[in-house]
Amino acid sequence: MKIAILGTRGIPNNYGGFEQFAEYLSVGLVEKGHEVTVYNPHFHRCPEEMFHGVAVRYIYNPELWMGASAHFIYDFLCLKDALKEGFDVILECGYHSNAPSYYLMRGRIKPLLVTNMDGLEWMRSKWNRPTRWLIRQLEKLAVNKSHLLVSDNKGIQNYYKNIFNKESAFIPYGAEPVLNFDKSHLQPFSLKEQAYYLLIARMEPENNIETILDGYLISKQTDIPFIVVGNVENKFGNYLKQKYADTSIRFVGSIYDKHALDSLRHYASIYFHGHSVGGTNPSLLEAMASQAFIIAHDNEFNGSVCGENAYYFTSKEDVSSLILANRDGDDMERKKMIQQNFRTVYQDYSWNHIVESYENLFMCGMQF
Repeated sequence: MKIAILGTRGIPNNYGGFEQFAEYLSVGLVEKGHEVTVYNPHFHRCPEEMFHGVAVRYIYNPELWMGASAHFIYDFLCLKDALKEGFDVILECGYHSNAPSYYLMRGRIKPLLVTNMDGLEWMRSKWNRPTRWLIRQLEKLAVNKSHLLVSDNKGIQNYYKNIFNKESAFIPYGAEPVLNFDKSHLQPFSLKEQAYYLLIARMEPENNIETILDGYLISKQTDIPFIVVGNVENKFGNYLKQKYADTSIRFVGSIYDKHALDSLRHYASIYFHGHSVGGTNPSLLEAMASQAFIIAHDNEFNGSVCGENAYYFTSKEDVSSLILANRDGDDMERKKMIQQNFRTVYQDYSWNHIVESYENLFMCGMQF
């Protein structure tokens, strides 16, 4: 098949979940003999002409001077270009800024247009009421105009069935089980094994960062530092830095070295996952793959991934209680939960399994 992957900030990944997904999926499909092109903004250049056999196509994106609204233009230009290239399958990652460009399809049955619907974007607390209304209209448009939908979480799949009476293929994100860790990655932050708490997230309110950090302070376990990884150069990030400036909470910024992140997760006493409106979040899978002990926000999405192999919170008081209950971090129950999460990654979330699932979906979709 000749396949295009659109709707991301491009490969190689230096941004987030969809970019990592595009990287692993595209390379995996090439290894299976397919011809794959990933669309990149013109300013995100790949060091090589090809990325592990994947063609990279650059399209102008005015984001650098227009801001976030530029993505509507960029996504339109990407799909317009892709429709000229004779692709068998176009995979759109997300619908938020992609959906208006779907009118370019004009009732086409070829190429096969598949949309990975991602999380419930309209639920993000950063949006005001008019913006939420607009996003829901875009969601409806993507549901109606796509040939096939992909949900990365059972909770998301249930949502599209219940709200739109629309079937979607359940294919989660993937993760690579991690076996090798390096304590030297703790040294730049002066950390000791099993003697710090960790959170990795974008600085957004719906990731419950403030709830987690408030709970940490209430627990009075501040002899153990709390490390927050993520870009804090936004309004909410600056607010958090100011609020916790005189505490043992340390904002260390973004880290893109996966081996360093895997080691930080593995050696943390507790890994906190506060995401609440996404589907199967890549950072949660990576924590499981890194054999971290996880305390997660209590919602359908996180619960469908970790099941009984994590502890859950809804309030800062819950966070405080869970920190106190797991102060030492060496009991058999913890080890059992860690091992079961690691096993789940092997069985259900391996990238080989994810790539095969997309390959089968594309091949079946092209037959109709």
